[in-house]
Amino acid sequence: MRKLQDVLEDWEAVIGLEVHTELTTLDTKMFCNCRLSHDDEPNTNVCPVCLGMPGALPVPNRRAVQAIVMAGLATNCQIQRHSLFYRKHYFYPDMAKNFQTTQGPVAFCMYGHLDLDVTGEGARERPDHVMTGTDVVAAHDAAAPLTVDKAPDGSYTVPIRILRIHMEEDAAKMVHSGGEEGRITGASESFIDYNRCGTPLIELVTEPDLRTPEEARLFMERLQQTFRTLGISDCSLESGSMRCDGNISLRRRGTSALGTKTEMKNINSFKGLHDALAYEICRQAEVLEEGGTIYQETRHWEPSNRRTVVMRVKETADDYRLFPDPDLAPFNLTDEFINDAAARIPELPDAKRNRYVASFGLKRADAAQIAGDPAVATLFEEAAEMAGEGVAPTVANVVVNLLPACGAITAAQTAGIARLLAADAITFAQARDVLDAVDGTDEDPERVVDERGLRQSTDTGTLEPVVDAVLARCTEQVRQYRDGNRKVVGYLVGQCMKASTAAGVKGNPKLFNELLTARLEG
Repeated sequence: MRKLQDVLEDWEAVIGLEVHTELTTLDTKMFCNCRLSHDDEPNTNVCPVCLGMPGALPVPNRRAVQAIVMAGLATNCQIQRHSLFYRKHYFYPDMAKNFQTTQGPVAFCMYGHLDLDVTGEGARERPDHVMTGTDVVAAHDAAAPLTVDKAPDGSYTVPIRILRIHMEEDAAKMVHSGGEEGRITGASESFIDYNRCGTPLIELVTEPDLRTPEEARLFMERLQQTFRTLGISDCSLESGSMRCDGNISLRRRGTSALGTKTEMKNINSFKGLHDALAYEICRQAEVLEEGGTIYQETRHWEPSNRRTVVMRVKETADDYRLFPDPDLAPFNLTDEFINDAAARIPELPDAKRNRYVASFGLKRADAAQIAGDPAVATLFEEAAEMAGEGVAPTVANVVVNLLPACGAITAAQTAGIARLLAADAITFAQARDVLDAVDGTDEDPERVVDERGLRQSTDTGTLEPVVDAVLARCTEQVRQYRDGNRKVVGYLVGQCMKASTAAGVKGNPKLFNELLTARLEG
């Protein structure tokens, strides 16, 4: 098959996502009082309601409805005051009652959007020659080509429309033993844990506005950051509390008719989402270029084989025999209920990123990375306050580039490392060693630096004689510098570091560089 970048020169990928997120921070299931936990012994958190016993009546979880309204408001959706729950029928053992309770045509949240920033290497997946134009996609016009303008650095921002966010209950967990890739095909036996059955689940459906696998990955990351900030889910792709299905079709560049789509299943990581879509784009292009036909079907992503395979022919809405659930009354959300949900929304990642840039002087990329994780953002803000005025960018540098390799570093230790770096008392490489030493302890970084003799001198009066001695000794390197070879100053800095260490003083390489340059240019 051709490479992705080559395919996207000739074909436009039309991608839509269906993101399923369990509301893991709730205490009970969607329609009963069973405890919400997947870590207990299998089939211990069940009752007649979630097992679908005759005569059992569901009662909606108020906090779950509050959570989906918060999710809708955070993604610029219109909150629908009047909606219904429906029964979606299918015959599979992961739902004992043979239907799933879900919302119908009108969901709690409709017609939202998120603006997606695409930068760096990922932005190159969109070919430059198709990035011009100012076409505006009409409201929820799925067939319209979507084009955006790239900035000089290659980055761009694209609006991704959200069709709906609806509420439903999750199905039971099935484990297939003996088959390949955990699939039922070829399995010797299957096990069912109904503890997960009835878990409150929100499903966000985008319009087909995504055009590259990288855009899909970034959108998924953005949702994870938003929902974690709201505190409605842990959004773990590894444990399955956040799952994604990708719908993809191709059309020739410059055309507007939608092609036949396939749906990707079994995607449990951001990389898996990117790679599954990339493979499917290339596969579909190969089929179409050879005169073949793309069929509407559900396909399974096999990470180990890095390919998609057919699972089943895609069902239609008629196959599910949807009708309003007679056991659940229609919803009529009040202004008071919606306003209360809105009041519970904390500062969202985009707003937090902008505040960090404006108030702390952080780089936009660092600010976005910190703001996307509530725990990291809290650590950063506490450390920045402790570190003192003007040190916040250094704190951000530590948080972004050093802390991911650590296990348990406190805000006070982070602030201490940042102060040492800002004062040029240690190098970035030494900061890694100090963090390793204090990780998981209550040790003070300042004390560790002094005990190990790592503190660097920034006293010019002490370092200037070292610089003079090195320049007097390294006459050849001085001549090379004055002949235009500026790189030789790195060698001279190294010589100064060695000489100062031998004299019992740890010189600061940044200051040595400044002193050497001043002498050589003077």
